[in-house]
Amino acid sequence: MSGDGLGTVRPLPGNGLVARVEGLLLVCDAAETVAADLLAALNDTAASGGDGRALARRVAQVLAVMMGEPVACAVAGAVGDGVAVLVSGPASAAVTGQGGEVRLAGRDALTWSDRLVPGPVTGIELRLPEAGPAHPLVRLDGGVVVGGGILCDPAGAGAPPAARSAVPRQAEAPATEAPPPAPYPMGAPDPVPPVPVPPPPRPEQQAWHSEPGPQVPPQQGPVSGPIPAVAPRETDALEPTGAMEATGADGEPGGPRERPFAPEPAAQGGPQAAPEPEAAPAAQPLVYGVDCKNDHFNDPRVPYCAVCGIALVQRSLAPYQGPRPPLGVLLLDDGMTLRLDADHLVGRDPDRAPEVADGSVRPAKVTSPDGSVSRRHLRVALDGWDVNLIDLGSVNGTQIQPPGDPNFYDIPPNEPVTIMPGTTVRIGVSRTMRYESHRNR
Repeated sequence: MSGDGLGTVRPLPGNGLVARVEGLLLVCDAAETVAADLLAALNDTAASGGDGRALARRVAQVLAVMMGEPVACAVAGAVGDGVAVLVSGPASAAVTGQGGEVRLAGRDALTWSDRLVPGPVTGIELRLPEAGPAHPLVRLDGGVVVGGGILCDPAGAGAPPAARSAVPRQAEAPATEAPPPAPYPMGAPDPVPPVPVPPPPRPEQQAWHSEPGPQVPPQQGPVSGPIPAVAPRETDALEPTGAMEATGADGEPGGPRERPFAPEPAAQGGPQAAPEPEAAPAAQPLVYGVDCKNDHFNDPRVPYCAVCGIALVQRSLAPYQGPRPPLGVLLLDDGMTLRLDADHLVGRDPDRAPEVADGSVRPAKVTSPDGSVSRRHLRVALDGWDVNLIDLGSVNGTQIQPPGDPNFYDIPPNEPVTIMPGTTVRIGVSRTMRYESHRNR
């Protein structure tokens, strides 16, 4: 096997350019004016020790400035034991991994298609439309040659992989729960074909980027609007603590502070008892975003990085799908904290609600001495980069105080209302909470 981990690489006959540099692969149309830029992106990524994800992002930046018909190109590179793939225009790609064969076709997207395929990977094919069959004695150990595609056998077998059909299929989608469909200017993910869905990959192997569309201009004021989410930059689960119970008008007894989401410690079973295995962290949905030059993932609608504050020049950034970071916390007036990495149901008795039972939301128990908090009072719903409040027809309603505004305003029942960091929320008559962003801005 080659030292770059690609094993045997065989060029396919054709009139394009194929390249293998430090474990990174590229196939492109030699007649395109950006062929030199694509090769420069390949060499720059290899020189900086980048992986396949970095290569795809550099290539996406090259493609983002092109007008007219999409450029015919395909790239691939290792990410851990998996591989990141990007295809554009009439190019296609096929990767054989742990879930079977995944195929991508640039023609199926408005801009380009990409995928992070979990490993171990046993075969990679990048192809231009006119590519011919591989010769069993020809191999590419490094550099750039004329050709129409690449067959890569990471296992290093002597014979080339079996010929595949030149007609591309849609790639299999990760086995994640999709949110309700919503329009979004950056395009939609590839449709899921009617084939068995493989087990979901580990969080670090989730899809990382997919068909961005038009660039989103900078926005100085409050931002709103849906951005589609799919299924993680890994985040540590921070479970909110429950509110202090008190005897209110509803007659519910008081009690000690409780932690509704923290698992109970395992019972002491003596010398032979084994500790319970920790539950795997939930995968965060994917949202469209952009990286600042310090690799902080951001809402593409904001003009500055929310972590380091550096200016985001959207014209030079390529949006991609990445795992959504926590959007902040809701800090209640008694010190209870709700981490905004999932939806929450706020109320006097949320544990018995059907949406809590089916696992779609986390319960957040909040009571008040005056009994003004309903059993199912308020849902905190995350939509893309937005934090929405939905009053569930509570008796005493929900009010919001926008940042810098001295007044409270009623929100309509059963309608999502987007709030900004710094907003104070009044639940019922006497309970409040404040939305604090987990970032600096």
